[in-house]
Amino acid sequence: MNATPAVSVIMPVLNEERHLRNSVRHILEQDYDGEMEVVIAIGPSSDRTEEIAAELVRETASSTRARVRTVPNPTGRTPAALNAAIKASRHPIVVRVDGHGMLSPNYIATAVRLLEETGAQNVGGIMHAEGENAWEDAVAAAMTSKIGVGNAAFHTGGEAGPADTVYLGVFRREALEQQGGYNEEFIRAQDWELNFRIREAGGLIWFSPELRVQYRPRPSVRALAKQYKDYGRWRHVVARYHAGSINLRYLAPPTAVCAIAAGIVVGAALTPWGFVVPAGYLAAIVAGSVPAGKGLSLKARAQIPVALATMHMSWGYGFLTSPRALAKKVIASRRPAVRTAEAEAPTQA
Repeated sequence: MNATPAVSVIMPVLNEERHLRNSVRHILEQDYDGEMEVVIAIGPSSDRTEEIAAELVRETASSTRARVRTVPNPTGRTPAALNAAIKASRHPIVVRVDGHGMLSPNYIATAVRLLEETGAQNVGGIMHAEGENAWEDAVAAAMTSKIGVGNAAFHTGGEAGPADTVYLGVFRREALEQQGGYNEEFIRAQDWELNFRIREAGGLIWFSPELRVQYRPRPSVRALAKQYKDYGRWRHVVARYHAGSINLRYLAPPTAVCAIAAGIVVGAALTPWGFVVPAGYLAAIVAGSVPAGKGLSLKARAQIPVALATMHMSWGYGFLTSPRALAKKVIASRRPAVRTAEAEAPTQA
Protein backbone atom coordinates (compact mmCIF):
# COMPACT_ATOMS: atom_id res chain seq x y z
CA MET A 1 0.00 0.00 0.00
CA ASN A 2 1.32 3.47 -0.88
CA ALA A 3 2.11 5.88 1.95
CA THR A 4 -0.77 8.11 0.92
CA PRO A 5 -3.22 6.09 -1.18
CA ALA A 6 -6.23 7.82 -2.66
CA VAL A 7 -9.38 7.51 -0.57
CA SER A 8 -13.09 7.34 -1.40
CA VAL A 9 -15.46 8.48 1.33
CA ILE A 10 -18.96 7.05 0.95
CA MET A 11 -21.99 8.53 2.73
CA PRO A 12 -25.53 7.13 2.84
CA VAL A 13 -27.88 10.00 3.69
CA LEU A 14 -31.60 10.45 4.24
CA ASN A 15 -33.11 13.55 5.86
CA GLU A 16 -29.74 14.81 7.07
CA GLU A 17 -30.11 18.56 6.52
CA ARG A 18 -29.20 19.27 10.13
CA HIS A 19 -25.73 17.70 10.04
CA LEU A 20 -24.73 16.94 6.42
CA ARG A 21 -22.75 20.12 5.72
CA ASN A 22 -20.81 19.85 8.97
CA SER A 23 -20.15 16.17 8.41
CA VAL A 24 -18.72 16.82 4.93
CA ARG A 25 -16.66 19.71 6.30
CA HIS A 26 -14.98 17.30 8.74
CA ILE A 27 -14.07 15.12 5.75
CA LEU A 28 -12.74 17.90 3.55
CA GLU A 29 -10.62 19.27 6.41
CA GLN A 30 -8.91 15.95 7.12
CA ASP A 31 -5.20 16.06 7.85
CA TYR A 32 -4.44 13.72 4.96
CA ASP A 33 -2.03 14.18 2.06
CA GLY A 34 -3.62 11.73 -0.35
CA GLU A 35 -6.29 12.40 -2.96
CA MET A 36 -9.88 12.14 -1.73
CA GLU A 37 -13.37 11.99 -3.17
CA VAL A 38 -16.72 12.11 -1.35
CA VAL A 39 -19.64 10.17 -2.82
CA ILE A 40 -23.01 10.91 -1.21
CA ALA A 41 -25.83 8.43 -1.89
CA ILE A 42 -29.06 10.35 -1.34
CA GLY A 43 -32.34 8.73 -0.35
CA PRO A 44 -35.75 10.32 -1.00
CA SER A 45 -35.51 12.99 1.71
CA SER A 46 -38.32 15.27 2.82
CA ASP A 47 -35.99 18.05 4.00
CA ARG A 48 -33.20 20.09 2.38
CA THR A 49 -30.71 17.20 2.17
CA GLU A 50 -30.65 17.11 -1.65
CA GLU A 51 -30.31 20.88 -1.88
CA ILE A 52 -27.40 20.94 0.58
CA ALA A 53 -25.68 18.07 -1.24
CA ALA A 54 -26.02 19.94 -4.54
CA GLU A 55 -24.45 23.01 -2.93
CA LEU A 56 -21.52 20.90 -1.74
CA VAL A 57 -21.02 19.51 -5.25
CA ARG A 58 -20.88 23.04 -6.71
CA GLU A 59 -18.60 24.36 -3.97
CA THR A 60 -16.01 21.60 -4.50
CA ALA A 61 -16.23 21.34 -8.30
CA SER A 62 -12.94 23.17 -8.83
CA SER A 63 -11.10 21.55 -5.94
CA THR A 64 -7.88 19.71 -6.76
CA ARG A 65 -7.88 17.94 -3.39
CA ALA A 66 -11.38 16.57 -2.76
CA ARG A 67 -14.59 16.79 -4.77
CA VAL A 68 -18.11 15.87 -3.70
CA ARG A 69 -20.34 13.84 -6.00
CA THR A 70 -23.82 12.42 -5.52
CA VAL A 71 -25.65 9.28 -6.61
CA PRO A 72 -29.34 8.48 -6.14
CA ASN A 73 -30.63 5.87 -3.71
CA PRO A 74 -34.33 5.51 -4.61
CA THR A 75 -34.96 2.83 -1.96
CA GLY A 76 -33.78 5.03 0.90
CA ARG A 77 -32.20 1.94 2.49
CA THR A 78 -28.74 2.24 3.97
CA PRO A 79 -27.13 -0.89 2.44
CA ALA A 80 -28.42 0.03 -1.03
CA ALA A 81 -26.98 3.52 -0.58
CA LEU A 82 -23.62 2.11 0.45
CA ASN A 83 -23.47 -0.24 -2.53
CA ALA A 84 -24.41 2.57 -4.92
CA ALA A 85 -21.70 4.81 -3.48
CA ILE A 86 -19.10 2.03 -3.62
CA LYS A 87 -19.93 1.37 -7.27
CA ALA A 88 -19.63 5.08 -8.11
CA SER A 89 -16.33 5.53 -6.24
CA ARG A 90 -12.89 4.63 -7.58
CA HIS A 91 -10.10 4.71 -4.99
CA PRO A 92 -8.38 1.76 -3.24
CA ILE A 93 -9.40 2.78 0.30
CA VAL A 94 -13.11 3.18 1.10
CA VAL A 95 -14.16 5.13 4.18
CA ARG A 96 -17.74 4.84 5.39
CA VAL A 97 -19.18 7.95 7.09
CA ASP A 98 -22.78 8.64 8.05
CA GLY A 99 -24.48 11.97 7.46
CA HIS A 100 -24.51 12.73 11.19
CA GLY A 101 -20.94 11.58 11.88
CA MET A 102 -18.01 13.96 12.36
CA LEU A 103 -14.54 12.50 11.73
CA SER A 104 -11.70 13.49 14.02
CA PRO A 105 -9.02 15.53 12.14
CA ASN A 106 -6.58 12.63 11.61
CA TYR A 107 -9.16 9.85 11.25
CA ILE A 108 -8.38 8.89 7.65
CA ALA A 109 -4.60 9.13 8.04
CA THR A 110 -4.73 6.98 11.18
CA ALA A 111 -7.02 4.42 9.55
CA VAL A 112 -4.76 4.08 6.49
CA ARG A 113 -1.76 3.61 8.79
CA LEU A 114 -3.59 0.92 10.78
CA LEU A 115 -4.59 -0.93 7.62
CA GLU A 116 -0.90 -1.04 6.68
CA GLU A 117 0.34 -1.99 10.14
CA THR A 118 -2.23 -4.69 10.91
CA GLY A 119 -2.93 -6.11 7.46
CA ALA A 120 -6.64 -5.80 8.27
CA GLN A 121 -9.36 -5.64 5.65
CA ASN A 122 -11.38 -3.18 7.73
CA VAL A 123 -10.54 -0.94 10.68
CA GLY A 124 -12.82 1.12 12.88
CA GLY A 125 -12.99 2.80 16.24
CA ILE A 126 -15.17 4.61 18.72
CA MET A 127 -18.66 5.98 18.11
CA HIS A 128 -18.24 9.05 20.31
CA ALA A 129 -21.72 10.39 20.97
CA GLU A 130 -21.93 14.15 21.63
CA GLY A 131 -25.08 16.22 21.97
CA GLU A 132 -25.99 19.76 21.02
CA ASN A 133 -28.65 20.28 23.70
CA ALA A 134 -29.63 18.84 27.09
CA TRP A 135 -31.62 15.90 25.71
CA GLU A 136 -28.89 14.90 23.25
CA ASP A 137 -26.29 15.24 26.01
CA ALA A 138 -28.39 12.83 28.10
CA VAL A 139 -28.61 10.34 25.23
CA ALA A 140 -24.87 10.66 24.57
CA ALA A 141 -24.14 9.92 28.23
CA ALA A 142 -26.42 6.88 28.11
CA MET A 143 -24.85 5.63 24.86
CA THR A 144 -21.32 5.83 26.24
CA SER A 145 -22.02 4.24 29.64
CA LYS A 146 -21.85 0.55 30.48
CA ILE A 147 -25.31 0.66 32.07
CA GLY A 148 -26.60 1.88 28.72
CA VAL A 149 -24.78 -0.34 26.22
CA GLY A 150 -22.87 -2.91 28.26
CA ASN A 151 -19.27 -3.58 27.28
CA ALA A 152 -19.47 -2.67 23.58
CA ALA A 153 -15.95 -1.40 22.83
CA PHE A 154 -17.00 0.93 20.01
CA HIS A 155 -19.27 2.74 22.48
CA THR A 156 -17.23 2.68 25.69
CA GLY A 157 -13.66 2.21 24.45
CA GLY A 158 -11.18 -0.62 24.92
CA GLU A 159 -7.88 -2.07 23.83
CA ALA A 160 -6.92 -2.22 20.18
CA GLY A 161 -7.24 -5.66 18.64
CA PRO A 162 -9.23 -8.01 16.40
CA ALA A 163 -13.01 -7.53 16.54
CA ASP A 164 -16.17 -9.16 15.21
CA THR A 165 -17.33 -5.82 13.81
CA VAL A 166 -16.51 -2.12 14.08
CA TYR A 167 -18.36 1.18 13.83
CA LEU A 168 -18.62 2.40 10.22
CA GLY A 169 -15.27 1.14 8.93
CA VAL A 170 -12.35 1.96 6.63
CA PHE A 171 -11.98 -0.84 4.08
CA ARG A 172 -9.59 -2.07 1.45
CA ARG A 173 -11.63 -1.87 -1.74
CA GLU A 174 -10.66 -5.40 -2.76
CA ALA A 175 -12.33 -6.75 0.39
CA LEU A 176 -15.61 -5.02 -0.47
CA GLU A 177 -15.50 -6.11 -4.10
CA GLN A 178 -14.49 -9.66 -3.17
CA GLN A 179 -17.57 -10.03 -0.96
CA GLY A 180 -19.91 -8.27 -3.37
CA GLY A 181 -20.58 -5.34 -1.06
CA TYR A 182 -23.32 -5.13 1.54
CA ASN A 183 -26.25 -7.55 1.72
CA GLU A 184 -29.20 -5.26 0.96
CA GLU A 185 -31.65 -7.46 2.88
CA PHE A 186 -30.02 -6.25 6.11
CA ILE A 187 -31.81 -2.94 6.64
CA ARG A 188 -29.93 -2.72 9.94
CA ALA A 189 -26.84 -4.65 11.11
CA GLN A 190 -25.46 -4.63 7.56
CA ASP A 191 -22.00 -3.78 8.95
CA TRP A 192 -22.02 -6.86 11.17
CA GLU A 193 -23.10 -9.12 8.30
CA LEU A 194 -20.44 -7.83 5.91
CA ASN A 195 -17.72 -8.07 8.54
CA PHE A 196 -18.90 -11.61 9.28
CA ARG A 197 -18.30 -12.60 5.66
CA ILE A 198 -14.91 -10.87 5.61
CA ARG A 199 -13.89 -12.81 8.72
CA GLU A 200 -15.25 -16.08 7.30
CA ALA A 201 -13.04 -15.50 4.26
CA GLY A 202 -9.99 -15.21 6.51
CA GLY A 203 -9.86 -11.40 6.70
CA LEU A 204 -9.06 -9.38 9.82
CA ILE A 205 -11.38 -6.76 11.32
CA TRP A 206 -9.46 -4.41 13.62
CA PHE A 207 -10.74 -2.12 16.38
CA SER A 208 -8.63 0.81 17.57
CA PRO A 209 -9.54 3.54 20.09
CA GLU A 210 -7.31 5.87 18.05
CA LEU A 211 -10.19 6.20 15.59
CA ARG A 212 -13.00 8.43 16.83
CA VAL A 213 -16.14 9.64 15.10
CA GLN A 214 -18.37 12.20 16.75
CA TYR A 215 -21.95 10.99 16.57
CA ARG A 216 -25.04 13.16 16.96
CA PRO A 217 -27.77 11.34 18.95
CA ARG A 218 -31.43 11.23 17.94
CA PRO A 219 -33.17 14.52 18.79
CA SER A 220 -36.29 13.17 20.56
CA VAL A 221 -37.58 10.31 22.70
CA ARG A 222 -39.66 9.07 19.79
CA ALA A 223 -36.71 9.02 17.37
CA LEU A 224 -34.49 7.29 19.95
CA ALA A 225 -37.19 4.68 20.62
CA LYS A 226 -37.53 3.88 16.91
CA GLN A 227 -33.75 3.63 16.52
CA TYR A 228 -33.37 1.17 19.39
CA LYS A 229 -36.47 -0.82 18.48
CA ASP A 230 -34.89 -1.35 15.05
CA TYR A 231 -31.59 -2.30 16.68
CA GLY A 232 -33.29 -4.95 18.80
CA ARG A 233 -35.37 -6.23 15.91
CA TRP A 234 -32.32 -6.70 13.71
CA ARG A 235 -30.13 -8.09 16.48
CA HIS A 236 -32.62 -10.97 16.75
CA VAL A 237 -32.37 -11.44 12.98
CA VAL A 238 -28.59 -11.66 13.39
CA ALA A 239 -28.99 -14.22 16.20
CA ARG A 240 -31.13 -16.39 13.96
CA TYR A 241 -28.84 -15.81 10.97
CA HIS A 242 -25.70 -16.79 12.86
CA ALA A 243 -26.21 -19.25 15.71
CA GLY A 244 -23.88 -18.58 18.60
CA SER A 245 -23.60 -14.83 18.07
CA ILE A 246 -25.89 -13.95 20.97
CA ASN A 247 -24.61 -13.29 24.50
CA LEU A 248 -25.88 -12.11 27.88
CA ARG A 249 -25.45 -8.43 26.96
CA TYR A 250 -27.96 -8.82 24.13
CA LEU A 251 -30.39 -10.83 26.26
CA ALA A 252 -30.48 -8.26 29.09
CA PRO A 253 -32.99 -5.80 27.48
CA PRO A 254 -35.61 -8.40 26.44
CA THR A 255 -35.27 -10.04 29.84
CA ALA A 256 -35.83 -6.67 31.53
CA VAL A 257 -38.92 -5.99 29.38
CA CYS A 258 -40.44 -9.37 30.29
CA ALA A 259 -39.59 -9.03 33.97
CA ILE A 260 -41.01 -5.50 34.25
CA ALA A 261 -44.18 -6.43 32.37
CA ALA A 262 -44.66 -9.49 34.58
CA GLY A 263 -44.01 -7.42 37.71
CA ILE A 264 -46.62 -4.85 36.72
CA VAL A 265 -49.22 -7.55 35.97
CA VAL A 266 -48.53 -9.38 39.23
CA GLY A 267 -48.53 -6.12 41.17
CA ALA A 268 -51.85 -5.01 39.70
CA ALA A 269 -53.63 -8.38 39.83
CA LEU A 270 -52.19 -10.31 42.76
CA THR A 271 -49.86 -8.57 45.18
CA PRO A 272 -48.11 -5.21 45.46
CA TRP A 273 -44.85 -7.13 45.79
CA GLY A 274 -44.90 -7.48 42.02
CA PHE A 275 -44.06 -3.79 41.72
CA VAL A 276 -40.67 -4.50 43.31
CA VAL A 277 -39.30 -5.48 39.88
CA PRO A 278 -40.12 -2.28 37.96
CA ALA A 279 -39.23 -0.22 41.04
CA GLY A 280 -35.88 -1.98 41.26
CA TYR A 281 -35.19 -1.31 37.58
CA LEU A 282 -36.08 2.36 38.02
CA ALA A 283 -33.77 2.64 41.01
CA ALA A 284 -30.96 0.97 39.07
CA ILE A 285 -31.10 3.34 36.10
CA VAL A 286 -31.40 6.39 38.35
CA ALA A 287 -28.33 5.25 40.30
CA GLY A 288 -26.47 4.42 37.09
CA SER A 289 -27.22 7.81 35.61
CA VAL A 290 -25.29 9.59 38.37
CA PRO A 291 -21.77 8.63 37.20
CA ALA A 292 -22.89 8.73 33.55
CA GLY A 293 -23.96 12.36 33.91
CA LYS A 294 -20.80 13.67 35.49
CA GLY A 295 -20.01 17.15 34.18
CA LEU A 296 -23.37 17.67 32.46
CA SER A 297 -26.02 20.28 33.21
CA LEU A 298 -28.73 19.50 35.75
CA LYS A 299 -31.30 19.39 32.94
CA ALA A 300 -29.26 16.83 31.01
CA ARG A 301 -28.58 14.69 34.09
CA ALA A 302 -32.29 14.60 34.89
CA GLN A 303 -33.05 13.15 31.45
CA ILE A 304 -30.47 10.34 31.48
CA PRO A 305 -32.85 7.84 33.18
CA VAL A 306 -35.42 8.60 30.45
CA ALA A 307 -32.82 7.96 27.75
CA LEU A 308 -31.68 4.73 29.43
CA ALA A 309 -35.21 3.40 29.85
CA THR A 310 -36.08 4.32 26.24
CA MET A 311 -33.01 2.51 24.93
CA HIS A 312 -33.47 -0.61 27.08
CA MET A 313 -37.22 -1.00 26.65
CA SER A 314 -37.25 -0.21 22.92
CA TRP A 315 -34.35 -2.54 22.19
CA GLY A 316 -35.93 -5.32 24.24
CA TYR A 317 -39.34 -4.85 22.63
CA GLY A 318 -37.80 -4.88 19.16
CA PHE A 319 -35.90 -8.08 19.96
CA LEU A 320 -38.99 -9.84 21.34
CA THR A 321 -41.27 -8.84 18.46
CA SER A 322 -38.79 -9.46 15.63
CA PRO A 323 -40.71 -11.68 13.18
CA ARG A 324 -39.25 -15.06 12.35
CA ALA A 325 -40.32 -14.51 8.73
CA LEU A 326 -37.90 -11.58 8.48
CA ALA A 327 -35.03 -13.78 9.61
CA LYS A 328 -36.04 -16.48 7.13
CA LYS A 329 -36.02 -13.93 4.31
CA VAL A 330 -32.58 -12.68 5.31
CA ILE A 331 -31.20 -16.20 5.77
CA ALA A 332 -32.46 -17.08 2.28
CA SER A 333 -30.34 -14.20 0.93
CA ARG A 334 -27.19 -15.47 2.68
CA ARG A 335 -24.07 -14.91 0.64
CA PRO A 336 -21.22 -17.34 1.18
CA ALA A 337 -17.94 -15.70 2.07
CA VAL A 338 -15.61 -15.46 -0.92
CA ARG A 339 -12.07 -16.47 -0.12
CA THR A 340 -9.03 -15.20 -1.99
CA ALA A 341 -6.81 -17.61 -3.86
CA GLU A 342 -4.11 -17.00 -1.25
CA ALA A 343 -6.49 -17.92 1.59
CA GLU A 344 -7.57 -21.09 -0.20
CA ALA A 345 -4.05 -22.24 -1.09
CA PRO A 346 -2.66 -25.04 1.12
CA THR A 347 0.23 -24.11 3.38
CA GLN A 348 3.63 -25.52 2.51
CA ALA A 349 5.25 -27.96 4.89
